[in-house]
Amino acid sequence: MSSKPTKQPALGRGLGALLENSNTDITSISNVTTSSVAMVSIKFIEANPFNPRTHFEKEALNELCKSIETYGIIQPLTVRKLGRDKYQLISGERRFRASQLTGIDEVPCYIRIANDQEMLEMALVENIQRENLNAIEIAVSYERLLEECNFTQEQLSEKIAKSRSNIANHIRLLKLPIEIQSAVRDNLVSMGHARALVSVVDLEEQMTAFHQIITEKLSVRDVENLLKFPNKKKGATKTNFINTADTTHESFLADRLGSKITIQKSEFGKGKIIIQFNSEADLQRLIALFKD
Repeated sequence: MSSKPTKQPALGRGLGALLENSNTDITSISNVTTSSVAMVSIKFIEANPFNPRTHFEKEALNELCKSIETYGIIQPLTVRKLGRDKYQLISGERRFRASQLTGIDEVPCYIRIANDQEMLEMALVENIQRENLNAIEIAVSYERLLEECNFTQEQLSEKIAKSRSNIANHIRLLKLPIEIQSAVRDNLVSMGHARALVSVVDLEEQMTAFHQIITEKLSVRDVENLLKFPNKKKGATKTNFINTADTTHESFLADRLGSKITIQKSEFGKGKIIIQFNSEADLQRLIALFKD
């Protein structure tokens, strides 16, 4: 009779999938099973040195503090046991930092035993699964998994259930200058903007386009067109021929519609009116105004 095939961890499930691996799972530590939660003194826990996330927004941490003070910690931290009364974070650093700020004494934890290689892998994979990780942090995690855990892009793709193109596109962002990477991290420019900029070989041209994105609030399509037809904008001395009356019309329409209005006009008097909206609900509000 043939034996049943070994169950493989589900892809894309983050830390949970790794914890099911029989090679790393443990049955008990001091009578606490890995499937149960133990309360651990926060003073016995140290931060995870392998965590790729180094930037924690103060406002977000303060909000999490208020939530913990009101409801407690809903999702336990995961730690590894280093020795008697000594633990190290595997995942949950935001919750750990917020807990420290609240001044609570104990936090709920899943307790694991893992060597440094396993811990690095678990921490990185766990972080990649988080929705609020920015593109640069994801890129750093991908690169560390490839270099420090000796994964190929194909192996990494299978482990985290992401396409190889997704992995490659993120890692390419690390070729950008630090100023642009910081802007991606701080959500000043999107990953789409960054992907367009990374294709620019000339550093001066790249930085010029980057500063133009910031100052002119260019869309990703605008940037792609700018980089595709760089001479189109250079040769034009004036692209919008609006006058004082047109500016007054912009203000009048903005007041009536409650949205930013831009009038664009050629030297021959032809043009268009651009009405900006901030969300789907805002768009529906504008449509309703024109129906009335």
